[in-house]
Amino acid sequence: MKKKILIIDDDPDIIEATKLFLEIKGFEVISETESAEGIESFKNNKPDLVIIDVMMNEPDEGFFIAQKFKKLKPECPLIIYSSVSRALGYDFGKNAVVVADEFIDKPAEPSVLLNSINKLIK
Repeated sequence: MKKKILIIDDDPDIIEATKLFLEIKGFEVISETESAEGIESFKNNKPDLVIIDVMMNEPDEGFFIAQKFKKLKPECPLIIYSSVSRALGYDFGKNAVVVADEFIDKPAEPSVLLNSINKLIK
């Protein structure tokens, strides 16, 4: 059975490129551009892994969504995939306010994202 990945990002181009790449690699991908729909999709689809942007409609919105996901299903791996660390100078390794399993700066080589996914969902 295919592993299910939920992508939440307000940039449809990022979603489309990431979704296409992951589907080629054999994953089932669900995507949402709005946080409310992302939360509902998380509850309804029970993904094996979530990839989420930080800067959505509101600054740091992705952090709040990620915290909700970790409360609902703590065992679900979560990747923060965002350019916010560069833009705001965050050092996620030391100062993360959300429990994420990986933090990947956008843009990243597809192989970087794939390696993290494969590491988190075996």
